[in-house]
Amino acid sequence: MTTTHTVRTYKSSEPLAAADQLAGKLAALAAEQDRPLDEAAVDMVINRVIDNAAVAVASLDRAPVISARGQAEAHPYRPGATVFGTPADTRYSPEWAAWANGVAVRELDYHDTFLAADYSHPGDNIPPILAVAQHTGADGAQLLKGLLTGYEIQIDLVRAICLHEHKIDHVAHLGPSAAAGIGTLLRLPTETIFQAIGQALHTTTATRQSRKGEISTWKAHAPAFAGKMAIEAVDRAIRGQTSPSPIYEGEDGFIAWLLSGPDARYEVPLPDSGEPLTGILDSYTKEHSAEYQAQAWIDLARRLGTERPELRDPANIAKIVLHTSHHTHYVIGSGANDPQKYDPTASRETLDHSVPYIVAVALQDGGWHHVDSYAPERATRPDTVELWQKITTTEDAEWTRRYHSLDLSEKAFGGRIEIELTNGERVVDEIAVADAHPLGARPFGRAEYVGKFRMLAQGILSPDEIDRFLSVAQRLPELSPAELGGLTVTPMHPVPAAPKGLF
Repeated sequence: MTTTHTVRTYKSSEPLAAADQLAGKLAALAAEQDRPLDEAAVDMVINRVIDNAAVAVASLDRAPVISARGQAEAHPYRPGATVFGTPADTRYSPEWAAWANGVAVRELDYHDTFLAADYSHPGDNIPPILAVAQHTGADGAQLLKGLLTGYEIQIDLVRAICLHEHKIDHVAHLGPSAAAGIGTLLRLPTETIFQAIGQALHTTTATRQSRKGEISTWKAHAPAFAGKMAIEAVDRAIRGQTSPSPIYEGEDGFIAWLLSGPDARYEVPLPDSGEPLTGILDSYTKEHSAEYQAQAWIDLARRLGTERPELRDPANIAKIVLHTSHHTHYVIGSGANDPQKYDPTASRETLDHSVPYIVAVALQDGGWHHVDSYAPERATRPDTVELWQKITTTEDAEWTRRYHSLDLSEKAFGGRIEIELTNGERVVDEIAVADAHPLGARPFGRAEYVGKFRMLAQGILSPDEIDRFLSVAQRLPELSPAELGGLTVTPMHPVPAAPKGLF
């Protein structure tokens, strides 16, 4: 069972006890150690640890990951935590390990997602919670509990509180969830977790400009920064330092000035005491390396291109209109009014947030590749550019309603495609969810997560290293503290050295 908690702004003259604040309720959830474990949720945690490692491996030689790894390497520490791409016996200060691993996980925009009132990549909780687990000598069972908390709290906040409409970046829900997950991991008291959540929210709130216009490499760093700040917030809270309060409900707080204002009400659902944490089961991973709202469109476009090859030739196309949700139209569609979304020289980070580009390539290629589909020579191919410029999006009220539906059986992230051919023929089709979605044509299970890891690790990790990591990850709940250090990967060949910075 869950209870819905009403969250609003309180005047300074209205006392609000810590236990009655949203941060206090999140902290109480995180401090409860004896909740029963749901078998499916436990299994999904293992899947997502594998998934995170898969996408991190594939990004080891990308510039943002090299840079972040270099910063971590400047902070060796014992006991410390491991960093993807470095020898397993080297350790780094946990906040810097979380930073480097967080950038590696997010760089390709290829791991799990949850979309509701707002959106998120809840797998971003794994790097900071795992780093602290390794540093503190926790075992797999305690790490599992921490990850379940991190997922639960971020997903429950995303269900209820929209940040995007106020141009606040979605990692503002990640700082509190990661801090809470670390609190569960370390068995911290409610008061300490409460202070850590407040500090984490306060220090990880930023604008959405990081995902607007010409998208920069900071897109991959933003969640890693939130994880790093969460670790530092927990450290300060353990040392007895306090945070702004009420952080959500205060007269000059988060809701009053950064969200919908003093008169706003948010209804946040949280599991009752004694209930298992199963929020992770409502999230879903990506089969394709692109923004989640593009996943279903890739599946539809590759099917249409295969069934109707003539649709790949821009000479045959008058126009293509994607009827979709408000979010898809305004964030990754033509409704964003970002000319960069139609620019063949745009960055990879921009192209993976351009559904017109993504549909054009998937339609022509009949598939999607995390590297080849973004290559400059692919983006600048004349026939692709010509087709791309003919694709626009428009908001459809019904697809917006389904996008925000709380009924998971009708919740949708796709839309309807209408293709007008130059000969006057029209092709109309639609898709609700990606093929890999739990309700899709080919839902991901353990075999698919393992297959994704093997595919992305091929040529980067040795076959023995691939098998070793998968063996360790699939025993996560029973890992000893020493074995927890095995949740990292060492590539066959040296990774590129990082450029020199300040340290």
